Amino acid sequence: MKKAIIVHGFKGKPNTNWKPWLKAELEDRGFKVDIPEMPNTDHPQLDEWVSKLNDTVGLFESDQIYLIGHSLGCITILKYLETLRDDQKVKACVFVAGFTRPFRNYLNGHDSFFEEPIDWDSVRSHSDAFIAIHSEDDQSVDFEELGQFEDKLNAQLIIVNGMGHFGSGDGVFEIPVVRDVILSTE
Repeated sequence: MKKAIIVHGFKGKPNTNWKPWLKAELEDRGFKVDIPEMPNTDHPQLDEWVSKLNDTVGLFESDQIYLIGHSLGCITILKYLETLRDDQKVKACVFVAGFTRPFRNYLNGHDSFFEEPIDWDSVRSHSDAFIAIHSEDDQSVDFEELGQFEDKLNAQLIIVNGMGHFGSGDGVFEIPVVRDVILSTE
């Protein structure tokens, strides 16, 4: 069975903005979809978030696991992939408004996510595909972050405009490009 896990970002909730829409869209296409509520979203800690993601993924039943992250959820996925055994691999990772290093809006309160550098070789070995989606008008994440996903993961880049940081405050309640890119990797 195809399984998709959507990891929300800082101060996020499973039932906000585009996540319920994407869950329904993927379930209609035969996916089992989980949107875990990450712990301590106001004061996130990397070990708690990676542990929650690990519990949500559970046992690897097949190579049909898709990980979709939003904002801080993206670095959580990267750090989770580092923890996998050599024989474990997911089908695809989709990063929405992702970032890989601390910067202006994330300098305080997210230190645990950046204490250790990302092991890019390990991350690359644990997914068949990487896709990074960014909106040109995102006021929270620097546009240059998109280049990190391309340089370090050879990720497919998708640039949109008018979606800001892909949140409810930006009026984003559907992201068809995320659904479509997941379906294209099946």
